Amino acid sequence: MPRILIVDDEPDLVRLLEYNLQQAGLETVTCATGEAAVSLAHARVPDLVILDLMLPDISGTEVCRQLRRDPKLAAVPIVMLTAKAEEVDRVVGFELGADDYVTKPFSVRELVLRVQAILRRKQSPAAQPAHLEVGALVLDPEAHRALVAGQELTLTALEFKLLHTLASRLGRVQSRERLLEDVWGITAEVETRTVDTHVKRLREKLGAARDLIETVRGVGYRMREPE
Repeated sequence: MPRILIVDDEPDLVRLLEYNLQQAGLETVTCATGEAAVSLAHARVPDLVILDLMLPDISGTEVCRQLRRDPKLAAVPIVMLTAKAEEVDRVVGFELGADDYVTKPFSVRELVLRVQAILRRKQSPAAQPAHLEVGALVLDPEAHRALVAGQELTLTALEFKLLHTLASRLGRVQSRERLLEDVWGITAEVETRTVDTHVKRLREKLGAARDLIETVRGVGYRMREPE
């Protein structure tokens, strides 16, 4: 039974989420502070985290940062809850590694469906090839592993998804707008540096394989065929 960690300091909302998620066949554990969330996640890795951004101690964004820095927790899906609806707030959330972003007030039924969809994607990697090799780069979607020349990389869930998207479309240019839609699941109507920021981080982590990702000026990015 998938285990959902709910992090929110509104008791009524937490009870409502607990009831509906449990009715959907999911196990729940709750806490009201960011520090407790980090502690619970380390004690037992959840299958998904529902994370409020406005917490009484540390912010939800800081919780997200701490979870993404831990290799054991880097691949855990995070759904952010917030009263902030501006696009810049969503972009910050996605840049930190959130998998989905829900603004308050929201439909609990819709949230449950989003959680179920993320869990299905996480538990159904069969649609992806078992391994994907591009030069010295090897990707294993099922194990969420990326290696360069045999050395494993530490990637967030979003970084891995971005890298896999580029590698699976080898040689084809991907616009920033297309990557935002396919990797982050958002449609940006204003210019954003979200994709550029993640590509920069990816190149730093790829080391000797950094040149596999090419910038196509005025368009976007592509992963080139290795020589």
